[in-house]
Amino acid sequence: MRDFPTATVRTRVAVPLRFGDGYSVDAKLVTFHGLADGREHLAVVLGEPGANPLVRLHSECLTGDVFGSARCDCGPQLREAVERIAERGGVLLYLRQEGRGIGLYNKLDAYALQDQGLDTYAANAALGLPEDNRDYTAAAQMLRALGVGSLDLLSNNPDKAEQLRDLGIEVSHRVPTGVFTTAHNVRYLRAKVLQTQHTLPLPELTAG
Repeated sequence: MRDFPTATVRTRVAVPLRFGDGYSVDAKLVTFHGLADGREHLAVVLGEPGANPLVRLHSECLTGDVFGSARCDCGPQLREAVERIAERGGVLLYLRQEGRGIGLYNKLDAYALQDQGLDTYAANAALGLPEDNRDYTAAAQMLRALGVGSLDLLSNNPDKAEQLRDLGIEVSHRVPTGVFTTAHNVRYLRAKVLQTQHTLPLPELTAG
């Protein structure tokens, strides 16, 4: 198990969330002191978390979360996660890891290479960047600060569960998200299945 420093809660504030489709829910937003990477990650506490809450680690995606980009599935996953977690009780960790940790500008550079035929991972490699540069130490710190030691993880990504377990967080089950395909993201989703074993139903990811 990897050791990591302790983080503490900095502030808790009640914020009513409103989505473009009309869905609304009350949340508590939590900030932290002492996160390992020094970034301003945020916990969104929804419903009444129990002993084994539903948790999602959601990496920031400005293009998908804010502007509704159809090149990824991030915006729909965020919307789905908020409702599912609120119904059961749990936490969404909004992690400032744009572009799987490579940053916004590099992500857009990778998009330009994808337009030339490379998949999302090959585009990163062509730029001299890692396929996935995310480390979830800060996520484990946040969960510990919130008193969460065991959880069900809402994710298709096996690496998230593996890293959390290595950091001493018990992942009881990994719960898949929905499949949100568009004509613009189907190659991206297929690459995630083929390259990093995301649990998405490959037969459904057909172009056209």
